[in-house]
Amino acid sequence: MTSLFDLPFEEPGFTDVWVEGELSNSRVWNTGHLYFTLKDAGAQIRGVMFRSALRALRFTPQDGLRVVARGRVSVYDPKGEYQIVCEQMEPEGLGALQLAFDQLKRRLAAEGLFDERRKRPLPALPRKIGIVTSLDGAAVRDIIKVLRRRYPNAHLVIRPARVQGDGAALDIARALGAIGKVPGVDVVIVGRGGGSIEDLWAFNEEVVARAIAGCPVPTIAAVGHETDVTIADFVADVRAPTPSAAAEIVVSRKDDFCARLDRLAHRVSATMQARLHRLDSRLRTLEARPGLAGMRARLAMRGRHAAELTHALHRGIRAGVAGRERVFRGLRLALETFDLRRRLGRVRARLLAADGRLAGASARLRHRADGRLRSAAARLEALSPLAVLGRGYAVCWNRDRTAVIRDAAAVARGDRVRVTLARGELECEVKNSGQ
Repeated sequence: MTSLFDLPFEEPGFTDVWVEGELSNSRVWNTGHLYFTLKDAGAQIRGVMFRSALRALRFTPQDGLRVVARGRVSVYDPKGEYQIVCEQMEPEGLGALQLAFDQLKRRLAAEGLFDERRKRPLPALPRKIGIVTSLDGAAVRDIIKVLRRRYPNAHLVIRPARVQGDGAALDIARALGAIGKVPGVDVVIVGRGGGSIEDLWAFNEEVVARAIAGCPVPTIAAVGHETDVTIADFVADVRAPTPSAAAEIVVSRKDDFCARLDRLAHRVSATMQARLHRLDSRLRTLEARPGLAGMRARLAMRGRHAAELTHALHRGIRAGVAGRERVFRGLRLALETFDLRRRLGRVRARLLAADGRLAGASARLRHRADGRLRSAAARLEALSPLAVLGRGYAVCWNRDRTAVIRDAAAVARGDRVRVTLARGELECEVKNSGQ
């Protein structure tokens, strides 16, 4: 291992060196490159790790972390400083995967994703069970085998996903999001069979942890064997040591479920019996008090009195109903004996007789009125001035017909007068007037 003090100043001779030191001044710029300083007790050197190499790191470089960096030595021209262009970096004394695991675990724990208060209980008898795993592994076969044996009526929804290799974490996260949107899914099992830490690493990725936390239904993490622990186990609502154990956890055996119901029924019955016993004891204690002595006898007398009143009330109601029924029968009999057609015939005859009398009286009244009218007309005709004119008389008016001339002295020679005859009227001029 090369010490910082032993680096020569000839850049072309050091294209692949390993440098051990402590990180300080670590900072990722907006370009995506990491700039840092490596130092030990006696010297320091600046370093840079470009974005492409930084993305391959499993852990996050932090100040104070002792690392082993591999790269090439170059000169930063603007300042004339030596620097190491880092292509690979490993934590000293601790694997990169383990360090990345610890860093992500601390960060997610600080956010509360491992909090027991956010863990949801599993449904007692899920009707639809979602499974996120690979179709090529033994895990899916073990889960289906156990579920078919313990709960053959369960509806299984399998969302295949890659569980190993590059891009597996993103595929698992997408599968969790898709299966969480399936209507009716009550619980989701996500996992795979055993393997090395590299094989199981997809379940240690942050994107998988957040997908499990965001799943709308309870989740069971079943990754690897019992000794394997992943970030997904901490975030999931329930951790199962193996996929088969996850299937056993998600559904209880029928006899276990029935036994549980029997135990609950026994507990309810025992609780009710105990409560009844306490209430009975309390009742006896109250009955023993002096003020409540003879309460049962008084209640019995009250009950008897209430029964007698009820009987009398029923008897009165029955008597009233019987009387109303007798009246109803009498009215019905009277109605049946009433001959409506004969009654209507008599009424019709009376109406015809009254109509005849009314017509005769009207005719007589009309005849007498006609006679009186003719007599009055005759008298009026006799008194009418027209009749007098008809006998040869005439009426003389002044020129304006405002006055009848009865005296010859009322007019003078040359005046004009009007003479009304029985037929027509004459306009005359006075030539001479005499007494």
